[in-house]
Amino acid sequence: MNKINWLLIFIGLMLSSAAQAAAPETLKFISGDGKTTLTAYVFLPTQPGPHPGVVMLHGRAGPYSSLKRGQHNADALTMRHKMWGSFWAERGYVAMHVDSFGPRGYGDGFTKNSYNSRPLEVSEQFVRPMDAYGALAYLRTRTDVIADRIGVQGWSNGGMTVLAAMGPRPPGLDKPTPLIGFRAAIAQYPSCRVQSAEPEYAPYAPMLMMVAEDDDEVSPTVCQSFAEKTRGKGAGLDFVWYDGAHHAYDDPGKTKQSHEPNRLALQDTLRRAEAFFAKYLRP
Repeated sequence: MNKINWLLIFIGLMLSSAAQAAAPETLKFISGDGKTTLTAYVFLPTQPGPHPGVVMLHGRAGPYSSLKRGQHNADALTMRHKMWGSFWAERGYVAMHVDSFGPRGYGDGFTKNSYNSRPLEVSEQFVRPMDAYGALAYLRTRTDVIADRIGVQGWSNGGMTVLAAMGPRPPGLDKPTPLIGFRAAIAQYPSCRVQSAEPEYAPYAPMLMMVAEDDDEVSPTVCQSFAEKTRGKGAGLDFVWYDGAHHAYDDPGKTKQSHEPNRLALQDTLRRAEAFFAKYLRP
């Protein structure tokens, strides 16, 4: 059996496991802005803790399926977010998926090519990093989480939030280091234009960035140049380029996975992400 068929079987088993597993815990927490109450969905390991943690940050479409417009709860989470939450929980991480949009009145997210019209109250450069640090602070209050072993993962607009949150002067965190902030970060197909224009930018903790060659929403070549420049400063940034893959290539639905480069990229991303967080988040 070839690798593609094995991947399809693996995705099917993962989604079946996610469907059969206990629904994620729904909770409220305070953003790092100190005033906004947000919603999050926590995927829990079955084995006893304490565990490393992962904060998950959705993209511009929000955390909920477009097939369930107006439904903003755990049942409406996208297949991708359920897959990743279950992926981390099954590997012994407490995974906290943060809804930055719903509590601010934008639960159905934003359409493609809407970037310039989005409200500042959901800015990935100034607001959403504070949501990430609010989630970090919350996880550190839990007895089932190892307080200094928490990473962050974001997709698209969430990946842009990761870049902003991991910079030398991130909103929501003073004098960032891996011990007081996130221990490691994963950014999938973000836009890198803002950080590429910052001469002093370097992530304060190890980062894994993955981009898709045929991305129709953000420029992978800008991220490639940004990564080369950042690595030239000695920063810990691993960069992966997926030939022929699309934006949101890790969506496990049939539409995305019918394209072979997306299937191969998803397979490689799962392997790399698991190894990356194991290296930096495991005690």
